[in-house]
Amino acid sequence: MNNLLQALSDPTRRKILDMLRKENLTAGEIADAFDISKPSISHHLDILKRANLVVAEKQGQFITYSINTTELDELLKWIYQLTAKKKK
Repeated sequence: MNNLLQALSDPTRRKILDMLRKENLTAGEIADAFDISKPSISHHLDILKRANLVVAEKQGQFITYSINTTELDELLKWIYQLTAKKKK
């Protein structure tokens, strides 16, 4: 869960996830939306991959990224259980 929370703590990575929520994108397409270097975007994507928030699929010479919500579903389930009132 630490990797997940670390990945979500950065606004750039949250924006990348929001972009991928709408459609699958290549690293270049993601980089075009930011005013930072492509190596920096690659670093952000690597952190998202390690947190299992994105999936990378090689298609020819490009790598396409898509969002993986499995870890987020688990986090939400844990938060719900944590905040649910105890039954008497």
